[in-house]
Amino acid sequence: MKKHLRTIFMLLFVGFGSVACAQNKILVFQSDFGLKDGAVSAMKGVAMGVCTDLKLFDLTHEIPAYNIWEAAYRLVQTVPYYPAGTVFVSVVDPGVGTERKSVVLKTKTGQFIVTPDNGTLTLIAEELGIAGLRQIDEAINRRSNSGQSYTFHGRDVYAYTGARLASGRITFEQVGAALPLAVVSIPYQKAVLENGRLKGNIAILDIQYGNVWTNISQQLLKKAGIKYGDALQLSVFHNGKQVYEGDMPFLETFGAVATGKPLAYLNSLMQLSFALNQGSFADAFKIGSGQEWSVTISQNR
Repeated sequence: MKKHLRTIFMLLFVGFGSVACAQNKILVFQSDFGLKDGAVSAMKGVAMGVCTDLKLFDLTHEIPAYNIWEAAYRLVQTVPYYPAGTVFVSVVDPGVGTERKSVVLKTKTGQFIVTPDNGTLTLIAEELGIAGLRQIDEAINRRSNSGQSYTFHGRDVYAYTGARLASGRITFEQVGAALPLAVVSIPYQKAVLENGRLKGNIAILDIQYGNVWTNISQQLLKKAGIKYGDALQLSVFHNGKQVYEGDMPFLETFGAVATGKPLAYLNSLMQLSFALNQGSFADAFKIGSGQEWSVTISQNR
């Protein structure tokens, strides 16, 4: 009898452990709201109204207004470091109140992203893959008595649905109807090696320091035969028009060149980047980031 009870207890323990992993009560917020008013706090208030046991975190609320591309990048920069079962609520929604779909994407690594399907999921879909995609059923997954509000879906739909999912109040299947495994995608220059030259996108700026980050990986650099100490020629294009051309060494760290001098290096994501030692490369050469910015790189031999 004792052995039988112990077996039942172990089965229950394993079962509860599986649920805890699937619904880990971690909820992470991203938006372009800033922190000057109560918008972010209102979303968190809605989440806590669903479940006070939730663990709330901020990815960022400093996405430039309406910048869907940067929202997409900050997600793919951050989501892989959170455990399976984590729910992200990303609200950069210039089309709020229009016909764009409100969705929850489940990645192949087990995280969930609650967001408008407006391009925000471009890079997540490519890098982590889509295990499931569901349209939010607002008849059941919307804050009570908010049906007449058309301009704050971050609070009324996304934070509420995200909190219900993260807390285990609903399952992924209860979010709403299943959709085909495809999302609205922002076109941009993929990282490629063509005829001995690397091409890529300026994915983002390291805002604090003005460094320029591309989507060209360490693996692609190796494929091109580029190694530390090589001299590189960089050309930068905005909407196809060349706006910068210059030479610089590919080095391990900023201090390997004199103050104010340019260099190429690998950033924390192991992608090719460009900087001025103790200066802003982006400001000095008026370079931005996003889908309309691209680069070509070749070796100076």
